[in-house]
Amino acid sequence: MAAPLPSRDFRISFEFFPPRTPRASMGLWTAVQRLAPLAPEFVSVTYGAGGTTRDRTMSAMLAIRDCARLNVAGHLTCVGASREDVLRVARSYAKLGCRQIVALRGDPPTGHDRFTPHPEGFSGSVELISALAELRQFDIWVAAYPETHPEATSRKADIEHLKRKLDAGAAGAITQLFLDNDHFYRFRDDCAAAGISAPILPGVLPIEDFWKTVRFADSCQASIPDWMFKAFENAGDSASHDLLATAIATEQCDDLLENGASHLHFYTLNKADRVFDVCRALGVIARPAHLAAGCG
Repeated sequence: MAAPLPSRDFRISFEFFPPRTPRASMGLWTAVQRLAPLAPEFVSVTYGAGGTTRDRTMSAMLAIRDCARLNVAGHLTCVGASREDVLRVARSYAKLGCRQIVALRGDPPTGHDRFTPHPEGFSGSVELISALAELRQFDIWVAAYPETHPEATSRKADIEHLKRKLDAGAAGAITQLFLDNDHFYRFRDDCAAAGISAPILPGVLPIEDFWKTVRFADSCQASIPDWMFKAFENAGDSASHDLLATAIATEQCDDLLENGASHLHFYTLNKADRVFDVCRALGVIARPAHLAAGCG
């Protein structure tokens, strides 16, 4: 790995997802153990539409809090759930000591093209955020889309919707993945022009498997530069692929920091090595983690 760049004053955070199997649980805990020494500002745990991962999300949050002693933010969606069910989950987060929530409308269930509110549920993310803000127990993060949400009628409408979410009580936004920083810079400038001053954290996905990333990016309509296809086609073996992926993510993050980003949010996919190497290359210092006895 290349020598770390000079230390800079910026923060990091990580996203994990709740595991489905005992083996996946071990994978998550291995990733948490590996990344905890980097002292993230917080880590978030995703939440399935309609509460499909609710128990697993809560279990993962509890384990990370108790074993790794990290500040945990819970995701929360309003798809397929009543207002009371959603707020009950939020109150459960508060009981865990969780003081940050990533509030999302959520994707439509499989087989449905559009979001349909639950008969007794929230109409969408703005109403959800407003209700969470009234609880006065959380700092609320919301999603932002540098390349525009697939359901938005226009880029302007998408940014106006983001502003409504922030005005409803959110403290800041975390972007969907992007692989070309110019998309983020244009989006940030457009947000500023629209009167948005809240922090917008760039969401970074260090590539683990390029072709899987291509499929994932296509599903959320995030573009991939042409040069990246050529680079990975020429990478050859897996070792070259991994070195290229680490270099690309490090360069992307370095450019973001040089252009005003002060916090990087990493989508880990419950894998630690690539994220760890990128953070160390950026100058993040790994310190002994305070892991609770008996965990792992």
